Amino acid sequence: MISSNQLKTNTMKKFLLVSMLFSVLNVFAQNKTDSNEHNYRISFPAITLGNIGKGGETTNTQHIELHIKRELDAKNIVGIKLSTWRLFQPMGIQWWDGLKDKIDTESEFYPGHVRETGVGVTYQRMLWKGLFASVEVLPQYKTYLDINNDKIANGFKLYTSYHVGYHFAFGKKKRFFVEPQIHGQNWIFDTNTPEEFKTLDNKWKSYFLFEPNLYIGYKF
Repeated sequence: MISSNQLKTNTMKKFLLVSMLFSVLNVFAQNKTDSNEHNYRISFPAITLGNIGKGGETTNTQHIELHIKRELDAKNIVGIKLSTWRLFQPMGIQWWDGLKDKIDTESEFYPGHVRETGVGVTYQRMLWKGLFASVEVLPQYKTYLDINNDKIANGFKLYTSYHVGYHFAFGKKKRFFVEPQIHGQNWIFDTNTPEEFKTLDNKWKSYFLFEPNLYIGYKF
């Protein structure tokens, strides 16, 4: 059961994150030179919507992610990534390792959760029509929580991901878009992990492959 103090803390964290996101967006908007070109964009993964309403469920990753990007030219797009999520088991369990079965049986669940939060950079390259490839580098601050949601340790992780997808624009001015994609990720410099969590992490890979995703965005 989550206490009222913990609820207030979580609410404050979300408020601070949203405030930071709007501050960054405001900086990007102030730097625009031609409002008619719509060479800025904002997007988020659909998984963020999927977590709404799940509250404190063990398997709720509480995933919040936002991308703010600028088109340098027709081929090159750079941006920043702001994200936070909560893990309930190691990320390195692959599909062919029985990932879904392990969630159902709870056999690899942590004795608590780990919250990972970071601000990183992204580069997206348009390859052919809407086809693109991108890379993201995300330094993360980790907070480990026990089953009572009390903090037990902090750590650092360097998380990188590699994406291939397709950009579909629609609407009268093609300002709304979706980007279905497949990506893989790996993580290094994963520091200060509590022994109970580390024992589970060491059983699996330091990467995850073939994760499907869908990003929803708007150009401005």
